[in-house]
Amino acid sequence: MPNPPGGLYGGLVLSQKSRAKILSVDPAPALALAGVHGYFDHKDVEGNNNFGAVIWDEEVFATKEVFTTGQVIGIVVAESAILARQAASMVKVEYEVLDAILSIEEAVAAESYIGDEGKIESGNVDEAMAKAEKQISGEVRIGGQEHFYLETQASMVVPGENNEFIVHTSSQNPTKTSNYVAHVLGIPKAKVVCKVKRMGGGFGGKETRNVFISMACAVAAKKLNRSVRIMLDRDQDMCISGQRHPFLSKYKVGFSKDGTITAVDVKLYSNGGMSLDLSRPVLERAMFHIENSYGIPNVRVTGRVCRTNLPSNTAFRGFGGPQGMMACEAYMEHVARELGMHADDVRAKNLYPARGGVTPYRQELVDCHLREMWSELQASCDYTRRRAEVEEFNRNNKWKKRGISMMPVKFGMSFTAKFMNQASALVHVYTDGTVLVSHGGTEMGQGLHTKMCQIAASELGVALDKVFVTETATDKCANTHPTAASVGADLNGFAVQDACKQIAARLERFRHAKPGATLAEIAMAAWLDRVDLSAHGFYKTPDIGYNFQTGEGRAFHYFAYGVACSEVEVDVLTGDFSTLRADILHDVGDSLNPAVDVGQVEGAFVQGLGLFTLEELVWMNNGQLFTRGPSTYKIPSANDIPIDLRVKLFENCPNRRTIYSSKGVGEPPLNLAISVLNAIREAVGAARRDAGKEGHFRMDTPASCERIRLAMGDFILNKYAPTDVLAKGSW
Repeated sequence: MPNPPGGLYGGLVLSQKSRAKILSVDPAPALALAGVHGYFDHKDVEGNNNFGAVIWDEEVFATKEVFTTGQVIGIVVAESAILARQAASMVKVEYEVLDAILSIEEAVAAESYIGDEGKIESGNVDEAMAKAEKQISGEVRIGGQEHFYLETQASMVVPGENNEFIVHTSSQNPTKTSNYVAHVLGIPKAKVVCKVKRMGGGFGGKETRNVFISMACAVAAKKLNRSVRIMLDRDQDMCISGQRHPFLSKYKVGFSKDGTITAVDVKLYSNGGMSLDLSRPVLERAMFHIENSYGIPNVRVTGRVCRTNLPSNTAFRGFGGPQGMMACEAYMEHVARELGMHADDVRAKNLYPARGGVTPYRQELVDCHLREMWSELQASCDYTRRRAEVEEFNRNNKWKKRGISMMPVKFGMSFTAKFMNQASALVHVYTDGTVLVSHGGTEMGQGLHTKMCQIAASELGVALDKVFVTETATDKCANTHPTAASVGADLNGFAVQDACKQIAARLERFRHAKPGATLAEIAMAAWLDRVDLSAHGFYKTPDIGYNFQTGEGRAFHYFAYGVACSEVEVDVLTGDFSTLRADILHDVGDSLNPAVDVGQVEGAFVQGLGLFTLEELVWMNNGQLFTRGPSTYKIPSANDIPIDLRVKLFENCPNRRTIYSSKGVGEPPLNLAISVLNAIREAVGAARRDAGKEGHFRMDTPASCERIRLAMGDFILNKYAPTDVLAKGSW
């Protein structure tokens, strides 16, 4: 987007300490540069300097103390982006360094938590655990993940007349952006309009962690009465905008000798960073998914958000679901190895039934397709034959090992905060028969606008190429909620449908009067008769809302199901691996757009593969992020994608609770990539048996080459590490 005439650029002055008192800030060296127009900080805020996604526990500009590296202290404004960044680096800040907490362990030891303990419990866990034929206990960690959207965080604030502002931003949350800009400027919300044309990716990272950039730009723009924009460099974006929450899971499981799980007790700890942001709902969703797809009668899960001095972690595709399911699959693997069974047999035995299953949060499962999908994929991917071939391969090969694993997913679909399950839309029909749709959802490459156009075209009986979506803007659809939780099409689709039905009802008498007429002819006739050709649509999800205090209410509107089978080959000497094949069967109800949905399944699976096997955030002892770009942080590339990737959408499973019987698709398939991790475990287990090591072993994520190699237990490794050694990670 080109700069308006006179437009300026901002450079953020960021904390270089994990925790410290600010003794002084001297912008003089920066201001001395030609082309620098000013330095602004908390003293220039005319509104409120506090903000936060849920509670106001952050500052737009740090005042007396910084609580993480990368915390914003001020903004330098200049005539070019390069000059603004250079000038920002020249601002001198003196600190008094304070003790910092950087890990989950340190936070637990210091009892550094945000909020109270969360808890979900069903059945009688203690009694069932005591009566169980066998018990195990263990722990597992899942590392964080960088969003690595192609377009980094970006915002431009343009001042207008009478204290009016327009914010152009790359955000999943236009309403929060406009509200918070008004908040920091001290002006009415109605005077700020936020516009989002499209994003170059979001994945949750642009739901809340970009608003402070817009707020900083707004303060400077108001002071100078000129537009100010920022687009972060990749390294700066990675260092300050937060990532997926690392988790520590401690579990205890009771089970029978045939592999039936009878009791589970799990403690979850997440690294929230320096503020709450969305850490509590992320933790709650992890708790909701602690049993994944398995009908376990007695479950207790507790969770705490740990406050550390790292940048605040935030939403990421899956929103806690991957962390909860990862913990579940870890204890399923542990049970299988304790019994000497293949883990897939334990999984199959414990799957929820088609009807009558009840989750630990007391929600009954209706039309649960897990067992049917499991059987269908087993047959279609020739699982039994391939598993026998993997076992034969491992008997005949010492330095290469293979593993195969199936993995089910049950993912709850809704915002877990009841009030967020609503959407609005504005539809205009023009007298030439074209249609303009505005809705509250944002487009980030997931095909949402395409689906909304399809719905409008279907409802109004017009060709798809006659329907347009221009942008998402808060002056068209106000008080919207973020495009997240995989329900963008569910919520906004119903809102678009509502608006279109209102217009269609007004046009009905004209259709009867002119059988076979085009929409253009009908619209013109209606306009001449002074009929309104615009409508505002609204939708709210019915029968939703879970109360954590009472354990009552419906947590999710419906569930999306999926099953995957992955086969890998691991190099025993290096820990390197290849995913030979991945078969995915996923439930999207009656798909709104199969091409879009298959693409979402493929992309989510590969992003999940990165989370569980490749991508590792490394933090240094001073709280600075070491892996701050593609040279040190590895996302999946062409060589990491399964050599043979097969995706099929599950057929004949309409979801009558949503628009056109469809289901959301953005997040659930990501979790299916745990099947790759499970297959790696199977391959490593085969190598360990060759080395005379049987039974359970721990595999934290990401399952990097280093972690895989250290888990092998062979004679070469034993010379240097005679007992199982875990690779150090940054959690």
